[in-house]
Amino acid sequence: MRPVGISTAPGGTVPGEFVTGADLLAGRLAAAGATHAFGIPGGEVLALVDALERAGIHFMLARHENAAGLMAEGLWYATGALPVLVATLGPGVANAVNVVANAQQDRVPLIFVTGCVDQALAESYTHQVFDHQAVLRPLVKASFRAAPGTEDLVAAKAVALARRGRPGPVHIDLPIAVAEARTPPRSAPATPPVTPLIPADLRPALELIAGAQRPLVIAGLDLVIQNGAAALDRFLTRTGAPLLTTYKAKGLVPEDDARVIGGIGLSPKADAIVRPLIEAADLIVLAGYDPIEMRQGWRQPWPTDKQVVDIVAEPVQHGMHHSSLLLEGDVGAILTRLTEGLEAKTAWPGGEPATIRHAFRTAFAAPAGWGPHAVFETLRRIAPAGTVATADSGAHRILLSQIWSCDGPRRLLQSSGLCTMGCALPLATGAALGSGQSVLCFVGDAGLEMVLGELATLRDLGLSVVVVALVDQALGLIALKQRQLGLPRAGVDIGATDFAAVARAMGGHGATIEDCETLAREAEAAFRREGFTLLACRIDAESYEGAF
Repeated sequence: MRPVGISTAPGGTVPGEFVTGADLLAGRLAAAGATHAFGIPGGEVLALVDALERAGIHFMLARHENAAGLMAEGLWYATGALPVLVATLGPGVANAVNVVANAQQDRVPLIFVTGCVDQALAESYTHQVFDHQAVLRPLVKASFRAAPGTEDLVAAKAVALARRGRPGPVHIDLPIAVAEARTPPRSAPATPPVTPLIPADLRPALELIAGAQRPLVIAGLDLVIQNGAAALDRFLTRTGAPLLTTYKAKGLVPEDDARVIGGIGLSPKADAIVRPLIEAADLIVLAGYDPIEMRQGWRQPWPTDKQVVDIVAEPVQHGMHHSSLLLEGDVGAILTRLTEGLEAKTAWPGGEPATIRHAFRTAFAAPAGWGPHAVFETLRRIAPAGTVATADSGAHRILLSQIWSCDGPRRLLQSSGLCTMGCALPLATGAALGSGQSVLCFVGDAGLEMVLGELATLRDLGLSVVVVALVDQALGLIALKQRQLGLPRAGVDIGATDFAAVARAMGGHGATIEDCETLAREAEAAFRREGFTLLACRIDAESYEGAF
């Protein structure tokens, strides 16, 4: 029997006799902008799932908790909705550890709600019971255990912490008795407006910018999360600076813009090309640059006497680089303030950025014939403007991130902090759910085999996702590293899977492809088709040798 006095309207309850603890928590999450929750239910979270639905938060069934969390992330990128992951006790929590770590390293404000047995029962009952908080605390910004009367308060604290500064995951353990307990309804207090944080004294930064003849901007994830694209565009126009981005910041300025050099951080070839620009710059402005995306080659990438203004959402003692001036706050708002009063000027009198930009694009141009370059270039040509793409981890991702041109922010989604395999398909699922548009998913065959069950999620949700599998029957990036280290090949080869047949068996369309003409034809049909399509593109793993 459902409690009396519960409204089905999003965001809370109407006056009535009582509500449950789960209702209080769900109502606060809805008020904070949650529209969906993802996970796999168990007996310990049934009251919560029911409360979420009645609060207007749709519960979406995934096939694995790890994928469920990535779906929540994809939805967040598409709509800004608060990402919510729900898991039952024991194995549900353990399955989700990877995606919680991903949320920490990829700066996702994931609210992770777990069911648990009541403390008194846990003292004498051990089946599936372990300390969720002890496991998760190293990976989350905070971990709360809800107690009677605190459910909405805990949810409000969790949301505020998850979104503050650099976003990150927050955990709420919800005991069964607390979730089911009945209590008088309470009205949620109004949330005060947030004023963008801007340092009081920007004069030192303004002086450095005014005096720079060869400024360079490196933009990163903080600026994407804080919706700072317009502010960045104005700053580049006024200062004359060219732009480098991390992979997740691709598209902050459309990449066909002459000011954009390209994405950096994982490709040694790309990094070598842009190195002279970094050395020649007399001022580097780091606009929301988060070095967690970068590989070891980006440790101390410039000398300590280089003038560097580091604008961050939240300072982190990472030790990756030196800066001469640190500004903390809303990165876009700070860029806007620094732009006020500046007249647009021409910088780099020697024209070095244009030369580097040309060299950058030439280096990653597709060679003749079939291979991963041809796959990416063909699909870039076929995909409609504004298409969101996702990329799994592996060799294909590094090459794709150099070749793929983004015409806006959040249009190439990937795991770049944790670099976890199996991320692309669930990210695409969440993005397609949020946008209502076809999403393009790039994944290697090994990564796809990790998450094949989520094709059934696509089927059940009726989402249009074009899955492009780069099939080389190997862990290509690891095999490449083995060769570079002179090690014997071991543990990197996988057997052949008929992915087209798998797709058809799971309710989608599937095709095996070995040439550009077939790929173009199938891709055009896929973007018109309802439901999901899997295009298995057979390539030679050796194609990645020297590619990036």
